[in-house]
Amino acid sequence: MYEGAKTRVRTVGGDSEHFPVVMGLHQGSALSPFLFALVMDGLTRQIQGEVPWCMLFADDIVLIDETRSGVNAKLEDWRQTLESKGFKLSRTKTEYLECKFSEAPQEAGLEVRLGTQVIQKKSSFKYLGSIMQGSGEIDDDVTHRIGAGWMKWRLASGVLCDKKVPPQLKGKFYKVVVRPTMLYGAECWPVKVSHVQKMKVAEMRMLRWMCGHTRSDRIRNEDIRDKVGVASVEDKMREARLRWFGHVKRRDTDAPVRRCERLAMDGFRRGRGRPKKYWGEVIRHDMAQLQLTEDMTLDRRVWRTHIRVEG
Repeated sequence: MYEGAKTRVRTVGGDSEHFPVVMGLHQGSALSPFLFALVMDGLTRQIQGEVPWCMLFADDIVLIDETRSGVNAKLEDWRQTLESKGFKLSRTKTEYLECKFSEAPQEAGLEVRLGTQVIQKKSSFKYLGSIMQGSGEIDDDVTHRIGAGWMKWRLASGVLCDKKVPPQLKGKFYKVVVRPTMLYGAECWPVKVSHVQKMKVAEMRMLRWMCGHTRSDRIRNEDIRDKVGVASVEDKMREARLRWFGHVKRRDTDAPVRRCERLAMDGFRRGRGRPKKYWGEVIRHDMAQLQLTEDMTLDRRVWRTHIRVEG
């Protein structure tokens, strides 16, 4: 609802009559997303699937199925349900992504449609700030996060490049403003050496610029980090991964995040060459590096003490 909107509301689960609402919410009101999510949940409760086959965040909806015909059926259910209540699904913003593990003969040539309109197929799409690729890789997401970090750095360059500001204060500002933007979603990345190297190169360019140095000055990276009091981005990425891993392991086995952890695709065939690197493999390497065990995740204080990286 927007300012000046007129609608009629009925209390959920109540017996009161409809009453008019002549004043909507102001744009940007904190109640807007809450009320929208409440209404969406009430309207679609009968057609919602289980996580991760159906994921909702306000008006961003993800529907997952193993076949295109199944996707078409879900889209039609959602279209009919929402349009019968006065909502309208955007034909231009609806996209679909295909992760091809196996293809049934009857699916060949079948198009994904929303009503009569063919839905555009994408090789990647953005959901909640992260870039999802059909290939299962994270290259686009890493590049996107580095670009977002540079954007924040440029906005704060008036402070970060000011010679009158002490280096330690610049480092604190960087850790609060820039680095969290670069590491958004990094706790779930199955990172490779090339991804870590790209993040380290981007961070060191920022830190050197903050200190007024270039690579031609031949100052070691460790000396730059000590000057601004910033730990390596590689260590902070490992800390974020292990923190999320401990959070997952402390949840009940029936929690949605634990079900996603056990998710397996039927009919998956590994192609030629080296297999893809998975998140669990990265976590096992991190735990071996710090000499940690899964039992330690049950005690949150002990776990965070062992994985914490200063800076």
